[in-house]
Amino acid sequence: MIRKINHIGIAVSSLESQIPFYRDVLKLAFLGEETVSAQKVKIAMFQCGEVKIELLEPIGPDSPIGTFLEKKGPGIHHIAYETDSIEEEIASMEETGIRLIDSKPRTGAHGTKIAFVHPASSGKILTELCEPGGKKK
Repeated sequence: MIRKINHIGIAVSSLESQIPFYRDVLKLAFLGEETVSAQKVKIAMFQCGEVKIELLEPIGPDSPIGTFLEKKGPGIHHIAYETDSIEEEIASMEETGIRLIDSKPRTGAHGTKIAFVHPASSGKILTELCEPGGKKK
């Protein structure tokens, strides 16, 4: 079952140039940075009430975030919904014909299990399912 919005992912070309806005201007609690090599991305995470803001910077020319920035420019990349069981969510969506990018969970930041729903099935919004693991995202 979907419990809440976990985070909003925002594609940026440089964490260094964007962190001060979220930390110093908006005064959001800075939760730190992490490189997720498997996703070819470096992230910075901020707390905003119950929801986190995840800035995403590509770490290579073949990064999906790099491709996104090239096509669309900086901006909202995805909305992530937290679930108690990502496997159940994936199975339920597959049963109802929802198009998925990931039919099996993969590992995201902080050991979270993640899977993406194709924008063609979610109103052109890239949707992430996430099941926190280890420490909370």
